Amino acid sequence: MCIKINEILAERHLPLLLRTSDGGPLKKEGFEAYRAELLSLLAQEVYGTAPAAPAEVRVSEQKCRPKEFAGKATVRELTLSFDTERGEFSFPVTEVRPNGVPKKCPMFVVLNFRPDIPDKYLPMEEILDAGCGVLRIYYNDVALDGDDGFAGGIAAMYDRERYTWGKLRMWAFAASRALDYLLKTDYVDRKRIAVAGHSRLGKTALLAAAFDTRFSLACVNNSGCSGAALSRGKEGERVRDITKRFPYWFCENYKKYADHEADMPFDQHFLIAAVAPRRVAVGAALEDIWADTDAQYLACCAASPAFELLGKKGFIHPDRLPQPGDFFSAGQITFHLREGTHFFSRADWHCYLSLI
Repeated sequence: MCIKINEILAERHLPLLLRTSDGGPLKKEGFEAYRAELLSLLAQEVYGTAPAAPAEVRVSEQKCRPKEFAGKATVRELTLSFDTERGEFSFPVTEVRPNGVPKKCPMFVVLNFRPDIPDKYLPMEEILDAGCGVLRIYYNDVALDGDDGFAGGIAAMYDRERYTWGKLRMWAFAASRALDYLLKTDYVDRKRIAVAGHSRLGKTALLAAAFDTRFSLACVNNSGCSGAALSRGKEGERVRDITKRFPYWFCENYKKYADHEADMPFDQHFLIAAVAPRRVAVGAALEDIWADTDAQYLACCAASPAFELLGKKGFIHPDRLPQPGDFFSAGQITFHLREGTHFFSRADWHCYLSLI
């Protein structure tokens, strides 16, 4: 017997989306206040509270190579700096923008695991051939992906008693500072700036877009647990697994939901909904059991009403679970499922490039 998506979602017993404080249905004009409530809840219980954006982001150029990738691109090594409550903080980025483009180009702020360009997760020529540029952030330049007691990187620049943010939120904060810079340039299409990442950095990309409405698109690749996958009923990695192995990604409160996902007053469809009405692109891989393909797909389904409330097409999909080769891109939430393992592949990039 074919089980319908709504029946599967009903079995997950998800917290209701788009409800007012008295339990009534939310109206369109109340969405911005509701988004703030969602983000406050997720900050308090999962990702931690973060400082306000700095008043200014300064940029200095370290090196410029005007004819890279067979002359297709200009590559600039930059340093972004801003003031914190404990002095100036700086981190390097690499900007790659296409040459000879007659109009302003779309850009991807890409959080990556390595500083290399190109990289196995960053097929630069394909991106350039699509007329797009990249601003690459190497995440360890912002905050170490390890348990350093929040004593290094950007974590050391703010009072831990005031801000409970985990590393995911720190990396997302850096993505927004890169966006601050890009919005001041004269060659970037300000209406087409995406944030992209894979795995833990896919979680970060979704988080960045949820908290920063200036991003037009979030490319959320193989993000799984605490990213674009529902926690209730999830296969593979669960809250207990992720908070035990990577406690520094989150605030302390998240640990209390280990083996108690049913008690959470939220689930990950709340985070996707907070991006509405902008676009969210979720990518999954068939063999990525730890991330749980179906849980990611179902989160997209559950978040769709938020986009629909705002007059947009939400997640347009058949009434079934996903199959390899699926790419549902008609709405503001898109989803693709490819063959293969946990990886940020060219196949994933081709999907995301078609959306920006």
